Amino acid sequence: MNKQKRIEIFERLRAANPTPTTELVYTSPFELLIAVILSAQATDVGVNKATAKLYAVANTPEAILALGVDGLKEYIKTIGLFNSKAENVIKTCRALVEQHNSEVPGTREELEALPGVGRKTASVVLNTAFGQPAMAVDTHIFRVSNRTGIAPGKNVLEVEKRLLRLVPEEFLQDAHHWLILHGRYTCVARKPRCGACIIEDLCEFRKKRDYLND
Repeated sequence: MNKQKRIEIFERLRAANPTPTTELVYTSPFELLIAVILSAQATDVGVNKATAKLYAVANTPEAILALGVDGLKEYIKTIGLFNSKAENVIKTCRALVEQHNSEVPGTREELEALPGVGRKTASVVLNTAFGQPAMAVDTHIFRVSNRTGIAPGKNVLEVEKRLLRLVPEEFLQDAHHWLILHGRYTCVARKPRCGACIIEDLCEFRKKRDYLND
């Protein structure tokens, strides 16, 4: 895929959604961090339902620490892997209090040192909370990048590096959200909605015709 085609793809995505953001509900970097930790192998809708109740009573590291692991589990037990997530959230809250003055750090190295925080989670926080052009490659972004030809790669790190290199700078801050939303609602896994896609004529997906003719 050439540069001009990528520019047009992101121009269309921007025109359709000028201010994209995460579908996780949060009011602070800390709330976002915890929501992203909880969102692994879970839906944003499910996480939002749980955090709405949790944050009403505890939305700081100190307050969640005061709940303890068992108390936290009562709020997040509807989320997949809630046992291990509760352990990690408590450990992360303790680390934030003891090492970061209860503030979410703004560097990748510090974020990835927190329990339960991997590269993808750190990238979401850096991009969404701190406005850095990080690219959190989840299954949606990986699929869209490979299927369309925007930034093909064999693994998530390869796709991430190609996106950071190939996405035009003016779109880099919001590209993460545009690609996730496109993969979540249009370029879906089993049967992409090619006929309803605003970048269908720019996409290099070889099997596209099969879906257009259904």
